[in-house]
Amino acid sequence: MKSTNEIAKEYRLGHWAQIMQERTQSGQSIKAYCRQIGISPNTYFYWQNKLRKAAAEQITDSQALAPIGWTKASVTEGSQNAESDLSIEIGRYKVTVDENTNPELLARTCRVLMSLC
Repeated sequence: MKSTNEIAKEYRLGHWAQIMQERTQSGQSIKAYCRQIGISPNTYFYWQNKLRKAAAEQITDSQALAPIGWTKASVTEGSQNAESDLSIEIGRYKVTVDENTNPELLARTCRVLMSLC
């Protein structure tokens, strides 16, 4: 069972990962985006560093690099085109994608699933 501190840390990292993703999608520079949402660039870079360290810890622990709460990614067996099919499990939810999956739809779906975990 996770401690309150661990849950809070995961929440904060998820929150900042979403902010950084929104900044990237906005196409704005870090400085302009930070000004728009009312944070300092130093705060942005602080959390960017924290996220990178958390990702490095996951890799060091021999886990696949994945957002917190994601549990498994695997090739779908028995598929006609197994080389391009991927199943993603987030908590109790499972999504299967292939080369025809709309990347924007997949990103939105993953954000929703992450918020449910």
